[in-house]
Amino acid sequence: MKNNQMIFGISPRYVELLVVLIAFITLISGLVQLITPSTVLNLIGKSANTEEAIHFFAIVGMFMALFGGMVVHAVYSAVTNKQVMLWTAFQKFGAFLAVSIGVFKGLFSLLALSVALFDLFSGIVFLMYLKVLSSWEN
Repeated sequence: MKNNQMIFGISPRYVELLVVLIAFITLISGLVQLITPSTVLNLIGKSANTEEAIHFFAIVGMFMALFGGMVVHAVYSAVTNKQVMLWTAFQKFGAFLAVSIGVFKGLFSLLALSVALFDLFSGIVFLMYLKVLSSWEN
């Protein structure tokens, strides 16, 4: 595949831009969740916030920020790092499943499904970018 060939009808450069946008959204939302976990939990949670829930929600925010930053770093690195995209896609699919299960168990509000769907979309985009990276190597 050449650099200018489309992937699922999208230019490889637009896929890369989508990856960067998703990474920045993940980084920023992770930092917000790390700094003010109770505020975010109040938006998407259904039950009263316990100290334990707030603490673990902040930890999740920290890992979101780390993954978002790692992806930005990988995209702009001089060395192609397909492993970062693969594992970040796995993380996004895992987040989709975990949040969806939380909604269906009544732990999160229906608004949290938008977060889950964003993670699902993000995982798909990261796999598309993995395909872009593989094509650029050939």
